[in-house]
Amino acid sequence: MGILDSIPHVNAVLSHRPWPRAAVTETGWQAAVDRLVEGSLTLLGFWGEPAAVHLALLDGGSAEIAVVTYACTAGTFPSVASRHPPALRLERTIHDLFGLVPVAADDLRPDLRPWLDHHVWGKPYPLSGRNASRDALPYQFLPAEGEALHQVAVGPVHAGIIEPGHFRFTANGEHVVRLEQWLGYTHKGIEQLMQGASLEAAAKLANRTSGDSAVAYAFAFARAVEAALDVQAPQRATWLRALMAELERLANHLGDIGAICNDASFALMHAQTGILRERCLRAADVAFGHRLMMDVIVPGGVRRDITPDGASALRALLAELRKVFPRLIELYDNTASLQDRTVTTGIVKADYARLFGAGGYVGRASGRNFDARRTLAYAPYDQLSFEVPVLDAGDVNARVWIRIREVEQSVELIEQILDRLGPGELGTALPPGVGRGACEGMALAEAFRGDVLVWVRLDGELRVERCHLRDASWFQWPLLETAIEGNIIADFPLCNKSFNCSYSGADL
Repeated sequence: MGILDSIPHVNAVLSHRPWPRAAVTETGWQAAVDRLVEGSLTLLGFWGEPAAVHLALLDGGSAEIAVVTYACTAGTFPSVASRHPPALRLERTIHDLFGLVPVAADDLRPDLRPWLDHHVWGKPYPLSGRNASRDALPYQFLPAEGEALHQVAVGPVHAGIIEPGHFRFTANGEHVVRLEQWLGYTHKGIEQLMQGASLEAAAKLANRTSGDSAVAYAFAFARAVEAALDVQAPQRATWLRALMAELERLANHLGDIGAICNDASFALMHAQTGILRERCLRAADVAFGHRLMMDVIVPGGVRRDITPDGASALRALLAELRKVFPRLIELYDNTASLQDRTVTTGIVKADYARLFGAGGYVGRASGRNFDARRTLAYAPYDQLSFEVPVLDAGDVNARVWIRIREVEQSVELIEQILDRLGPGELGTALPPGVGRGACEGMALAEAFRGDVLVWVRLDGELRVERCHLRDASWFQWPLLETAIEGNIIADFPLCNKSFNCSYSGADL
């Protein structure tokens, strides 16, 4: 039975691909939330428009996906977050951008504190299409009760080259009782910039949502547009997309492994993995003309082919990784002082990982066996052989080992792709926009930190009418708050780096 078979709905939107979307009444909306609360469905996404809100839902058992839509005729909608905590920050974002107000039961009060709105936009609710006012009140962090508690404020400005975010610790001595984050400082207005953009301009915006996941966002955006238009990229273009995605995964995992060790005062690993990460970026530059491989993946295929020297540069990279990386892992595993810092530190409980639908190494280190490449089996991963590592310890050490195993898998995947990369076209011509009606598409792509979701609606001229991009970090940042509880403040940098959530990806 499909998701929509168990949720009362009014009608399905036929132009939405590849998964169904249906309009629902309040009864249907509450039925969808009921299934989230009972755990039979997982929240994939939650976003708004000036007069509607959308929920993307995943049935983990069948890998089915559906979107339900509620029309906010009175400017309100039944609160999801009051019953299902993973929706909270997305619900606050909907209120910030569109002014739509969540309404909860009488005994519950929706959290309407701003998430993205830091009172510097010039006007509130910028995507609402109407003039409205909003009081610029000081931000109120949640209280904590107990004896001898004090607060420590960190950020939004941090040491080094890092994006801004505020962390408010409530502690008893050195032990953390509560951590609360407030992000939004890197808000770029991408969803507003997307409106009315051409596909070329929109693809560039998607590329830049979170720079360390440029390929993953471009991959997801391209596939969402292709789904909307009911076209497929050529085989060679699909292989090249996956090649770039795995190269991006390699570079980021290598950087993260070293940075985690550095925060545990083991600089040697940081230096050595930094060298390997640089090798990945240089190989990417040789193969695709850009260290971060930006603007190569576009709707319909890829903009350029791998260079004549690209394959040999990538094979040389794989040879170096196979020679050097195992020695570094042995060093990590046999350094007692390092293990003392990472083992049993920053534990994410398995129940929390399932509740929040945490993706990537955060979820898989806590037993959530989900990887969009395998679970949804999108091309060309449906033709590739690879394993998805899963552990259940949920600590910093487990998140390191998930990265280690994924590095090993990416090395094998890159070699498989290079071996199968045959001649072929680089792009499929998109259908003309003249005379077409609006169409919608959605896609997920597995970035290095987890699944990226893109939903797009195109108008009759093939311009973006509405686009929503959701980073894996939306469901990982809250788990960092739970992971640090009971640990000491000095372990926060280590826990934070083991998550390496995206500020930019959660700030839109």
